[in-house]
Amino acid sequence: MAQVYGSNELFEDVHQRELCIGCGACVDLCPYFKNYRGKTSRLFACTLTQGRCYAYCPKAEVDLNDLFQDRFQCDYEALPMGVHRSVVAARAGRRMTEGPFQGGGTVSALMAFALESGLVDVAALTDREGLVPHACLVTDAREVARHGGAKFMAAPTLAGVNQAVRQGYRRIGVVGTPCQMMALAQMRRNPLGKPEHNVPVGLAIGLFCNWALDTRQLIDLLAARLNVNTIRAMDIPPPPANVMVLETDQGTETISLSEIKPLIPHTCFICLDMTAELADVSVGMYEARSRWNTLIVRTEAGDALVADAVGAGYLETAAMPAEDVDHLSRASAAKKARSMRMLLQRQLLNSAEGQRAALRLPEAVVDRILPSKPTR
Repeated sequence: MAQVYGSNELFEDVHQRELCIGCGACVDLCPYFKNYRGKTSRLFACTLTQGRCYAYCPKAEVDLNDLFQDRFQCDYEALPMGVHRSVVAARAGRRMTEGPFQGGGTVSALMAFALESGLVDVAALTDREGLVPHACLVTDAREVARHGGAKFMAAPTLAGVNQAVRQGYRRIGVVGTPCQMMALAQMRRNPLGKPEHNVPVGLAIGLFCNWALDTRQLIDLLAARLNVNTIRAMDIPPPPANVMVLETDQGTETISLSEIKPLIPHTCFICLDMTAELADVSVGMYEARSRWNTLIVRTEAGDALVADAVGAGYLETAAMPAEDVDHLSRASAAKKARSMRMLLQRQLLNSAEGQRAALRLPEAVVDRILPSKPTR
């Protein structure tokens, strides 16, 4: 298991390097870390030499081999889409009420069914206050769809997991991005080995993600054009659209991605994972089929969930053509290659002995991602 340090090292390794993605894993553990308007900050120094804040962080001394051994009982092999059992098309079934679904509503359908069936007793989701995303806890299956829809901003969702643990929930469902799934995988390992630190995750639903946006910068950009409090939904249609679409009380606004992409935090460019590889199931857009999602099933628990949700009418699935699966695989591999180059360029991978790294991987895996990697 990777070495665990404290908040001083977290501040040096992550905050001072501008690697924090604001996932919320370190928030609501202690009084020292808080998230405000999309930014996580350390309020006070801490004298602990080891802390969950460091142990949970997806940007500090993450050993992917250890995580994959714990999660899937296999080494990390840099498979483009990660370990998986199947890839299918999916959408919400007849039992789901209409809501602000993104794509086919698969995420809302799966989490609603998990709550309704008792697989989980609380869901840690992401909501918005104005345009600012924040963690929320939902226990009523009928409320899940109300929190659907993409936010496209870094969100402290995992603070909700910490709140759920503190409130005594025993089966926690979580919806999150790849970095949040990585943090969650570390949380559920209980790296400090204390019974009171146990994080009882019942279901992890991952979201495909190439990047998130800096909340404060996005608000500033949009506020110059419209009243951000009137924004009801956000979407980025598949190529060749190349725009962000905003649904407001007054109608539809579009903004070119050339204006949006400069707001991507630098830390997104060192993330190897596009499809949330450490989740039970992962869900993303299905570019070739409107109002459907791509669904990757990864674990035995994910397999059972999908089968039961289909049987109960919460979910509908269909075969996905091999060429569409191959397209997703190639896009995922390309993200790995881009991010690996950035990790090497910033000297954040497998730092020399005595130095701390953001990510650790066997050299053979690095070579598999980048057969002709740059000299370090």
